[in-house]
Amino acid sequence: MVPLLLVLLLALILFGAGFALKVLWWVALIVLVVWLLGFVVRSTNSGGGRGRWYRW
Repeated sequence: MVPLLLVLLLALILFGAGFALKVLWWVALIVLVVWLLGFVVRSTNSGGGRGRWYRW
């Protein structure tokens, strides 16, 4: 009975880790798209040149 519980616990942990990693991949992809869009749609500054699109 104990080995069965250990296998089920291991499967649950691996499923949870796999789900979390999949979510993190989607978050990373969204951040990458937003970051790349920032270079395309950045505004001009008062001197007519291209300014930074981020504030930090």
